[in-house]
Amino acid sequence: MEKLTVSPSPHIRSGITTSKIMLHVMIALCPGLFAAAYFFGGRALMLTGFCMLTAIVWERLCNIVMKKPNTTGDLSAAVTGMILAFNLPVTLPYWIAAIGTFVAIVIVKQLFGGLGQNFANPAVVARIVLMLSFTGEMTRWVIPFYNPDKIVTSATPIATRAETYFDLFIGKTGGCLGETSAAALILGGVYLMAFRIITPHAPAAFIGTVYVFSWLMDQDPLYQILSGGVMLGAFFMATDYVTTPVSGWGKMIFGMGCGVITCVIRFWGSYPEGVSFSILLMNILTPYIDMAILPRPFGAVKNIVDEEGEQ
Repeated sequence: MEKLTVSPSPHIRSGITTSKIMLHVMIALCPGLFAAAYFFGGRALMLTGFCMLTAIVWERLCNIVMKKPNTTGDLSAAVTGMILAFNLPVTLPYWIAAIGTFVAIVIVKQLFGGLGQNFANPAVVARIVLMLSFTGEMTRWVIPFYNPDKIVTSATPIATRAETYFDLFIGKTGGCLGETSAAALILGGVYLMAFRIITPHAPAAFIGTVYVFSWLMDQDPLYQILSGGVMLGAFFMATDYVTTPVSGWGKMIFGMGCGVITCVIRFWGSYPEGVSFSILLMNILTPYIDMAILPRPFGAVKNIVDEEGEQ
C-alpha cells in the first residue's frame, strides 16, 4: 500500500528565491543609475557603489556579532544600499552615506530580526534620519552636467517649479540620484511588473492619487507626479514585500494613503517633498490594513459568542 506524505503548506513551491528577486530589482534600478551617471557624472556611480558596499559590510558584521549565518548572499543589503543611494544628492559626503547605510541595515533591519522582520522600509527610514540630521548636506542639489571643480547648486524642482515636463521626464533636473529621470524609473517599474516581481496595485494607486489630489487642489498634477520622489517611491519603495500589505486591495489602500500624505506634506507642510514620510507612515499602518482586508480562509466560520459569553 502506497503511503501518503502529510506536510504543512505550501505544497507547490516556486523556483523564485530572495536573491533572484533582489537581482531583478537591481536590474530594474540600472536605468535610473545610468541616467544619474549621465546627468551628474561618475560620482553618482561611486556614491551608489559605496552605499551598496557599506550596506553589505554592515550586514556581514551584524551576522558575525549576532552569530547568525551569512545573509549577504541574498542581495537584500545591496538593494537597500542602492535604493538609499537613489535618495541622496550626488554631493553627499561618503561618511554621511555610511551613517545612512548603518541606520538602514543595523538599526532598522538587523535589530528587528533581519530580512522579513523589519517594521519599515530600511532605505526610507535611513533617508529620513539623514534628512533630519544633515539637512544642509541632504538638500544640496546640483544642476545636471555640473563641473565638479565648481559646483553650482540648485533647488529641487518641487520647490522651484522651473523645469519643463520634458526635463522632468528625462531627468534633466536637480535632485537626488533616483528622483530625476521619471522615464528611467518607469522603465524599471515596467520591467519588475513584466517579470511579476511587483504588481501594479500600489504604484498605480500611489501615482493616480497624487495626480487626482493635485488636480482637486488646483495644482499641476502632471508636474507633481513627474517631480520629486513619486516615481521612485511608487515603483521601488511602496512595493516592498515586507513592509506593505499582501493583498491587492491592501496594496491599493497603501498606495492611496501614500499619495494623500505626500500631497498634504507638499502643499501644506514645511518640507517640499513628502514621499519618504508618507511611505513610513503607511508602513506603520500595514498590519492594520492586512487585518482589515485579508479574506477569511475558505470554509472558516466566524466565531459566534452566545449570551453566556462562551464560544
